[in-house]
Amino acid sequence: MGAKLITGGIVINANYTGEADVLIEGERIAAVVAPDSEISKSAHHSDTEVIDASGMYVIPGGVDAHVHLQLPMTPETTSSDSFASGTAAAAWGGTTTVIDFAGQIKGTAIPHAIESRLAEASGQCAIDYGLHLSVGDVNQQSLIDLPKTLDEGISSYKLFMAYPDAWYSDDGQILQVMQLASETGAMIMMHAENGIAIDVLRDQAIERGKTGSIWHGRTRPPELESEAAHRAIQLAVVAGSPLYIVHLSSSNALAEVARARNDGRNVFAETCPQYLYLSLEEHLDQPGIDGVRHICSPPLREFSDGHQDNLWKGLRTDDLSVVATDHCPFCDAEKMLGVEDFRQTPNGLGVIEHRMDLLFQGVLQGEITLQRWVEICSTTPARLFGLQGKKGAIAPGADADVVIYDPSKEHILGAETHHMAVDHSAWEGVAVTGQAVSVLSRGQYVIKDRTFVGNEGHGQFLRRKIPDVLR
Repeated sequence: MGAKLITGGIVINANYTGEADVLIEGERIAAVVAPDSEISKSAHHSDTEVIDASGMYVIPGGVDAHVHLQLPMTPETTSSDSFASGTAAAAWGGTTTVIDFAGQIKGTAIPHAIESRLAEASGQCAIDYGLHLSVGDVNQQSLIDLPKTLDEGISSYKLFMAYPDAWYSDDGQILQVMQLASETGAMIMMHAENGIAIDVLRDQAIERGKTGSIWHGRTRPPELESEAAHRAIQLAVVAGSPLYIVHLSSSNALAEVARARNDGRNVFAETCPQYLYLSLEEHLDQPGIDGVRHICSPPLREFSDGHQDNLWKGLRTDDLSVVATDHCPFCDAEKMLGVEDFRQTPNGLGVIEHRMDLLFQGVLQGEITLQRWVEICSTTPARLFGLQGKKGAIAPGADADVVIYDPSKEHILGAETHHMAVDHSAWEGVAVTGQAVSVLSRGQYVIKDRTFVGNEGHGQFLRRKIPDVLR
């Protein structure tokens, strides 16, 4: 793999925006220099491949820290994107790193969960990938096994306050895992919804004949998200562990995170594009397939209650640190299972391809700056999940995960044009400006001039460290 020089573009990092040339040698960024530097001049007179990025942004590849590829949801349903199709779709959208999950379901052992998931992903991914561990069975043996995952490069554990019949952990179990994380520096990720109360509300709704998709939202009210977020934060304070709340969707939960951060707590939170752009009124409150296509958890929130505006504000103030996708798509045949009973709908949307573009609309709308766009989509997730220095920045020594991004390209999102393996789009007809033109993963093209040229198996498993921010 020969050297490459990206020239003429505007380099955007979380802490810098300006004209610069980027020299890539092998899999790493060798230099970021002024356009008239001797390095650039020498490259122009050698066999270095010169890539003209005039009029483009040159940004670090996106890091999506929350995806679910080929995830079995029930015996009848599995998320529709494989590791191959999902990572290719991510690359089409300018993402070059994803972090999925190894799931320890009840009655299984942690080492088996990790081994099985690594086998599923091996040789399939077009871009680099890591794994978190979803802990569904906190017991004496799992508490022994958890610290050993650090040797496997898995340094973050997801726990659930929801789904009592599947993944739920009670407060005592959560506290025990947090205490381990306090000792090791591992990151605790939390699905913060009060699942016990939610299940009562869901069953009561069905008993009253409230079966439509709108009731998925009505029975998961924002108050039960904020209550769980508050409880998770207090447990983390008692244990002394870091905490990262996933897919935060409401003003209510955001207020709990903001309070904790203002108090100096080691608390972080992510939101997702669906909570910034889609709403309960417009998308979930629809009959039949149109409604159940938009079922995810937490649910879409009411636009009229101001949740979206507050989430954008949270991104500006850094009370929300990351935007991930929680990508977990299901085709219409699976979504249709819940048309007559919303509880039977597999939860999740297809988002992995659109995250960078959707958040760039926030730049164009004045919600966030260019540098903040890069920070929340690439730099901070890399920093929080043990990839700092390797991913998330255009900098010497970093992996050459580089996106050449056209800020003026207009296109329309939809099932006919996306590359995700799902037969509908939660974003059908949404017009956006900005698109990745070429995407390099460790110095190798995955997308070149809007053509996929990548390979299954190029992506490497990322053995993640305990991040410096958590030590």
